[in-house]
Amino acid sequence: MSGSTDRAVRRRTFVLGTAAAAGTAALSGTAAAAAFGWSDDGSNYVVDTGANLVFKVSKSNGDLTSLVYRGTEYQGYGGMNSHIESGLGSSTVSIRQSGSTILISVAYGTLRHYYAARSGENNIYLWTNKADTSVSATRYILRVKKGLFLNDEPDSYTYTNSTIEASDVFAKSDGQTRSKHYSKRRVMDYDYVGWSGGGVGLWIVRSNHEKASGGPFYRSLLRHQSADGGGLYEILYYGQNQTEAQRFGLQGPYVIALTDGGAPSSSLFPGTLTTSWADSLGMSGYVGASGRGKVAGVGISGRNTAYPYTVGLANSAAQYWGSARSSDGFFSIEGVLPGTYTLTVFKGELAVYTGSVTVTAGGTTTLNTIAIPSSNDPGNASAIWRIGDWNGTPSGFKNADLMTYAHPSDVRAASWTGNVVIGSNETASFPCYLWKDVNSGILVYFKLTAAQAAAAHTLRIGVTTAYANGRPQVSVNGNWTSAIPSPPTQPDTRSLTNGSYRGNNHTFTYSVPASAWLTDTGQYNVLKIDVVSGSGLTGYLSAGTAIDAIDLLA
Repeated sequence: MSGSTDRAVRRRTFVLGTAAAAGTAALSGTAAAAAFGWSDDGSNYVVDTGANLVFKVSKSNGDLTSLVYRGTEYQGYGGMNSHIESGLGSSTVSIRQSGSTILISVAYGTLRHYYAARSGENNIYLWTNKADTSVSATRYILRVKKGLFLNDEPDSYTYTNSTIEASDVFAKSDGQTRSKHYSKRRVMDYDYVGWSGGGVGLWIVRSNHEKASGGPFYRSLLRHQSADGGGLYEILYYGQNQTEAQRFGLQGPYVIALTDGGAPSSSLFPGTLTTSWADSLGMSGYVGASGRGKVAGVGISGRNTAYPYTVGLANSAAQYWGSARSSDGFFSIEGVLPGTYTLTVFKGELAVYTGSVTVTAGGTTTLNTIAIPSSNDPGNASAIWRIGDWNGTPSGFKNADLMTYAHPSDVRAASWTGNVVIGSNETASFPCYLWKDVNSGILVYFKLTAAQAAAAHTLRIGVTTAYANGRPQVSVNGNWTSAIPSPPTQPDTRSLTNGSYRGNNHTFTYSVPASAWLTDTGQYNVLKIDVVSGSGLTGYLSAGTAIDAIDLLA
């Protein structure tokens, strides 16, 4: 972590499955175990879990002002505390103990926030109830003192590096890029984030995101390091790359968990965590297990078994998802709030089926086999040629993997320009993103048989998102040019440069007349793809779009 001269050199753990190693620097001091309980130091409520964790919450604004584990303070950097969004103003903060649970309640206007501690646990359980837009985002940031953990993963960055975009994307001296946005992970891909080093693990275990927006494939910042210190996040609504309206109500619990270096217990993970002990705490908007239902599907037919399938439930109040079993498509989604939901089946990240399902409290809604119509999957259409796969992502295209954890200008990126020849590794040669100011006008070369050249054909270009209304206009052999298509609805924030291709999948279709093709079957036809838009800036912030698949139908 550049710019920090007193950093302990320690290894780090990021997500489930990453190994942790002990560090070379020891923690200072170990506090003796104390009795479970709380006290008031005048400015803060002080909670001792009776294990190795003591934390403080401000009585004036609900900030987490101290996080001491085994005698070492972990909370705080740059004079800032840990809190919702960027901190609440003057709040009403109260505390009460109920048996083996202590609950701190924070009331700020219409927002309610809660911290809970359980006797003998090194965990803090948090809930947030956002009722309206009076607080701009729904984000909890745990601010961690500098020098305690090392992070040189793609999401790390330092203020001493060169800023290349806004105030949050940086370039190292070797040309690699870093940003807090570069997490690599979709929501469904992780259970916890954090660091491990020196015999201590500090984690945030995410909630089930039922009141978040964006579904299972949403990507957002998860953690960062800078010269000041580090931050761990629970992002529920951030206003970047949001494809859905904001949801309101009680969200949680998400958990601050401290360990002796290992991963947090899987009993804290979303889908596993049970909180019957919280049923009687009186938190605003809380719904216990008995007030929830379940959806179970016996199977999904019409799948392409080469791809994973996900089933999502969503309405204006809540969202849920679960993976379909690869063998038969069986799925089960538990802990669902009562209501009627749109059920969507995703092939990869591409919606191929939608329906409706109603959930009742304490009940199980069992669905018969869901049959995906063949025509719902664009990959089933017969094509003369196809670039990429219809799976709702740019996977397989040039630079696609890198773009979830790097800026397009990163030294590791292959050239964004260059033309493509069908039959010559065309998917890996085609850039995952197209920009008006960078690589618009890319050419695709292909041959047709005499019969193919004698007929009109449909050209399809699938996209996963767009920036500044960027969309493709095409021409063929200079003989024919398409109309400029209307832009689909997409998020209006940065996307292609901050680690996310996730927007609203959309397919552009073009009816190419037979007169556009070359009649000489020995010659290459040339498809030109331009990015058009009247908005956007320059370079990688010019109007652009992310590609899912391109094909010419038979």
